[in-house]
Amino acid sequence: MGTLILQDGTVLRGDSFGSIGGFEGEVVFNSVATGYQEVISDPANAKQIIVMSYPEIGNYGINDFDFESDGCYIAGLIVKNYSKQESHYKSKETLSSYLKRNNVVALENVDTRTLVKKLTEFGSMSGFITSNDVDSEFIREKLEQIQMFKIKEDVLLDVSPKSRYIFNPQGKINIAFIDYGTKKSTLTKLAKKDCRLTVYPANIEAKEILENDYDAVFLSSGPGNPNNYTFQIAQIRQMMGKIPIFGISLGCELLALASGASVTKLIHGHRGGSYPVINLENNKVIMTSQNHGYAIDGDNMTKFMRPTYKNLNDNTIEGFEITSLSVYAVQFDPEGAPGSNDGAIIFDEWINIAQRDINRINEVKNER
Repeated sequence: MGTLILQDGTVLRGDSFGSIGGFEGEVVFNSVATGYQEVISDPANAKQIIVMSYPEIGNYGINDFDFESDGCYIAGLIVKNYSKQESHYKSKETLSSYLKRNNVVALENVDTRTLVKKLTEFGSMSGFITSNDVDSEFIREKLEQIQMFKIKEDVLLDVSPKSRYIFNPQGKINIAFIDYGTKKSTLTKLAKKDCRLTVYPANIEAKEILENDYDAVFLSSGPGNPNNYTFQIAQIRQMMGKIPIFGISLGCELLALASGASVTKLIHGHRGGSYPVINLENNKVIMTSQNHGYAIDGDNMTKFMRPTYKNLNDNTIEGFEITSLSVYAVQFDPEGAPGSNDGAIIFDEWINIAQRDINRINEVKNER
């Protein structure tokens, strides 16, 4: 018997099917019906206790192809029903064995419907997950510690690479890719668009990027509170107006902050595979994959920022452009994984922009 303790004093019991131990984290829920392997391996979920709202988890096991990173950064996993017998031709092991190998505590037979309703109403909150059946005295002693818990301010450095590397070296469009905690599928999608990606750690100096002959800069998704990342915001400001910049999820939020806008915490975040957003130019609606707890404050955008997408569930800003500075960003994850692939059109639009600028530069060179 395991235990989940929330900062408001709520205690939920369940059966342990992960590793032995206990961890603090931010308790959030994800609404995807499939894709739990992608969720638990997404670096943007670092230090979070993930509650899966879909009731059946683990039925297709774990394979070698759907990991979004080489690590598992979540603090814990909560599900309603864990399928102890996986069934899929690609499966290499059970979800339980994977979580045990990666030291992740997990609980099943939890009333996730009630838990998700609480998080929806009162917002994401800190919590403690343990594989043990703890007593009331332990809970009282732990509550104060839980209530003080915050994801550390530099968490993105835990999931960002320590040094640069090249992804898809044969690509023809030369992109500087700043990895704040990216998913592998983002790199793969760009590689399929003929991009050569020089992947940089989150603490790279802007000067190093600007000194190289890149066609554009791409800012990835990642974990944590974007308002804490003052180095990255300054880093982006130094590059704005000097090279086209594209950003998704955390990259979008950092671009907004660098542009002078405000970014605020959502009550319970957007985490799932089917969020409807509307293109404000053509009024077309696409279903998007999202995984973020912060959003651009639509009332505090600068006059240069033009909103491009809006969330139809809560009207939050889902994208913006500053065309004069060649800045383009979306809050959602255009690569999907898991969830809808509708947003993949964004990659086509951005690559066309980069190609246009490349052609323009070549025309100037030829004229000279």
